[in-house]
Amino acid sequence: MTTPPMSSVPSPQRYTAELAAEIEARWQDRWEAEGTFHAANPVGDLAGDASAPKYFLMDMFPYPSGAGLHVGHPLGYIATDVVGRHRRMLGHNVLHALGYDAFGLPAELHAISTGEHPRANTEANMANMRRQLRRLGLGHDDRRSFATIDPDFVRWTQWIFLQLFGSWFDPDQQRARPIAELVDQLGTDDPDVIDGHRLAYVSDSPVNWCPGLGTVLANEEVTAEGRSERGNFPVFKRRMRQWNLRITAYGDRLIDDLDRVDWPESGKQMQRNWIGRSRGAEVDFATSVEPVRVFTTRPDTLFGATYLVLAPEHELVDALVADAWPDDTDPRWTGGASDPAEAVAQYRARAAAKTEVERQENREKTGVFTGSFATNPVNGEQVPVFVADYVLTGYGTGAIMAVPAHDARDFEFATAFGLPMPVVVDGGDGSLPWMGDGVATGSRHGDLDLDGLAVADAKATVVQWLETHGHGTGTTTYRLRDWLFSRQRYWGEPFPIVYDAAGHPVALPESMLPVELPEVPDYSPRTFEPEDAGSEPEPPLGRVREWVEVDLDLGDGVQRYRRETNTMPNWAGSSWYELRYTDPHHPDRIADPENERYWMGPQTDRRPDDAGGVDFYIGGVEHMVLHLLYVRFWHKVLFDLGHVSSEEPFQRLFNQGYIQAYAFTDARGAYVPADEVEEHVAGDGTTTWTHEGSPVQREYGKMGKSLKNVVTPDEMYEAYGADTFRVYEMSMGPLDVSRPWDTRAVVGAQRFLQRVWRLTVDEETGESVVTDTDTDPATMRVVHRTIDGVAADMEALRFNTAIAKLIELTNHLTKVGGATRGAVEPLVLMLAPFAPHLAEELWARLGHHDSLTREPYPVADPALLVEDTVTCVVQVRGKVRATLDVAPDAGDDELTALALAEPNVQRAIDGQEIRRIIVRAPKLVNVVV
Repeated sequence: MTTPPMSSVPSPQRYTAELAAEIEARWQDRWEAEGTFHAANPVGDLAGDASAPKYFLMDMFPYPSGAGLHVGHPLGYIATDVVGRHRRMLGHNVLHALGYDAFGLPAELHAISTGEHPRANTEANMANMRRQLRRLGLGHDDRRSFATIDPDFVRWTQWIFLQLFGSWFDPDQQRARPIAELVDQLGTDDPDVIDGHRLAYVSDSPVNWCPGLGTVLANEEVTAEGRSERGNFPVFKRRMRQWNLRITAYGDRLIDDLDRVDWPESGKQMQRNWIGRSRGAEVDFATSVEPVRVFTTRPDTLFGATYLVLAPEHELVDALVADAWPDDTDPRWTGGASDPAEAVAQYRARAAAKTEVERQENREKTGVFTGSFATNPVNGEQVPVFVADYVLTGYGTGAIMAVPAHDARDFEFATAFGLPMPVVVDGGDGSLPWMGDGVATGSRHGDLDLDGLAVADAKATVVQWLETHGHGTGTTTYRLRDWLFSRQRYWGEPFPIVYDAAGHPVALPESMLPVELPEVPDYSPRTFEPEDAGSEPEPPLGRVREWVEVDLDLGDGVQRYRRETNTMPNWAGSSWYELRYTDPHHPDRIADPENERYWMGPQTDRRPDDAGGVDFYIGGVEHMVLHLLYVRFWHKVLFDLGHVSSEEPFQRLFNQGYIQAYAFTDARGAYVPADEVEEHVAGDGTTTWTHEGSPVQREYGKMGKSLKNVVTPDEMYEAYGADTFRVYEMSMGPLDVSRPWDTRAVVGAQRFLQRVWRLTVDEETGESVVTDTDTDPATMRVVHRTIDGVAADMEALRFNTAIAKLIELTNHLTKVGGATRGAVEPLVLMLAPFAPHLAEELWARLGHHDSLTREPYPVADPALLVEDTVTCVVQVRGKVRATLDVAPDAGDDELTALALAEPNVQRAIDGQEIRRIIVRAPKLVNVVV
């Protein structure tokens, strides 16, 4: 990394990277020594003056990677720090802390490959990350930091699991209740009866088995291509005995309560789609064994159902397989087998080798006839029962009624197998399948007549008929599946569960928590060939027999028990960590109720139905249907059981964009170091790139070690200082938009801070050059116009435009010369959230002894905001993208900064290279890309 250009003999007090480093280290030490960012709790060991309005903000839990941070990682951390520092200056009691989500697969893979205990590697990674983040000057309350691997944190994660295990969901009250109340209600404590109702339960159910990782995965950890997110291995559906959490019971509340939080609408829709609430009917088709129950969102089309299809894993398949093919069975239905049993067995084997995505692909439909028939309840017709892999156990009941005239997949299957396709919805042009609205036709039998009814009326009529005749019921289903909570891994929280001699799970008492991981001879679960769908998991903990087999007295005398050998997924600790920030050292509760209520309780002055939660939470949109869905579920269970006062964990959510980077590939397609690439601009404006004299191709996307385009914060600290790095990241563009990293542009942020420094400090003596004389009226109007604009930008998180306004003010003060206290002090205070070390140093050199952390934020005088302005048009590629109200004397640099800070201009540029910027002050800025 090349340091920015400077004179050969710098002034003793010139704001260089070296001076910035000295200033930054000194202020970080002072903040730590004085507890500058400590937040006061109402009660407990962190109690203090909590009379100020509270403000609780959080970053998404970071994972301490061995590679450390690159410049893309701190974007959200800087943004929350800016928010927190601004809120303190507005008089808030700000809680801002950062812990570490330290369990997980990367540390385990490192342990497998090196033999080093994952704790040692994880703690080393955390130490490096703490160093990098401290150097950034983040205002965290360090008393509240923790890691999910800390024994005390593990204890409370296990305790919350026991709350789930000890509860059931009452559908009438729509909330969780203690399992003891269900025992009283049912009059039995038989575990064979009770255990199936628990919110945490063991079941032999279809799971996502990944042989290449040796573990099962939650649905959310499987890509759209049916492969593991980590490692990209094939994932197969298998039936295994695993822990599940009954998140589906909360489907309605998880959807409905989205209306009570301030989240991006796109994110809310992602959760709604993932939960996938569908209203329809469950219908029973009688068979020779027991009824097949299907779910349909279109019960009005029942008269058009001409066959049933069961998923290969459906529990009734074996019972419905006939001994022989019925007379006149269509050869297309048999799969070339001599009897139904052979056909179904062969088909099931082929289906097990496919991923869910492969089974859902738009391709030729396959299946086999079971040899059995079912009775359509509305007309008494006998319909054949097939097994086909386009039906999945994860949706509805794992069985469908097929209406080929009005469903594309059913139509394709019926076409391939020669099945009838009666039209029962009249509304199309005669082509099939017709899947739009219309009126019912050909749907009359006995006392049920739907003909002529619109879809909505036909649905209501047939549902009422089904319920009256005992053939079905109106119901709601969800795409969401219960949360698979077992992992065949070592590096995770052990379950606080043992099994008795009968194999029933038994909760350990709280006095035995935490259950800590034992030492193991080998950290790796047994993995298999990626395509080995028939393999079985073998967790590492199962090898420690002296830990697995344990003698305990759990109330009935000493007995031999067997511990659970699976561990919890890495999502466990991040599903409740916001609560521990509020009271991190409480020995007897996850948080004192008064502290939790103060930081997270509902605020009816915010909205009448306020659900409470963290005031501001920032993180990537990729966590919307994983972490954010899980943490809402855990939080609602804790609310139902009376452990928290808030119904939602996060009141306001913000999804930041990403910092991306250019990468370069040579003729072989191999990546070359981006910082060694040379750029060449021809006379006609064409740009090419070379590496060691050879042409390379440029691509735009992620920053990563494998792409050889990583820039680290450490490089930025050394070359420019932390404050310059902070200002550059916040000025790059709108916070919610991704933007390209350009190391060459960082020097612009440094020059801005150098101009602020020179306004205040004599570069030879280090003494303040600010005078106490009156500020001229024109400059005061500029100052207060800036205060007004920056205040609005800060509230709206428009940090890039706030910085542009501060640059404009700095340029004005530089131009008029003779900086006065009335102009410079507001500038320093407004700069403080972005460049806190520099601002603190300038504040001290202006004669103040206390930190400016809680100095009141400047307030604009309305009388000074009235000023003539002109409209400046901003064009990109000749098209108007924004208009700016600017002072008539605005200069080229000011107009350029303001234009490039506009969100619409950033979107129009969209990462393209800027060729030229043509300024015709004060009315035009034209950006050529």
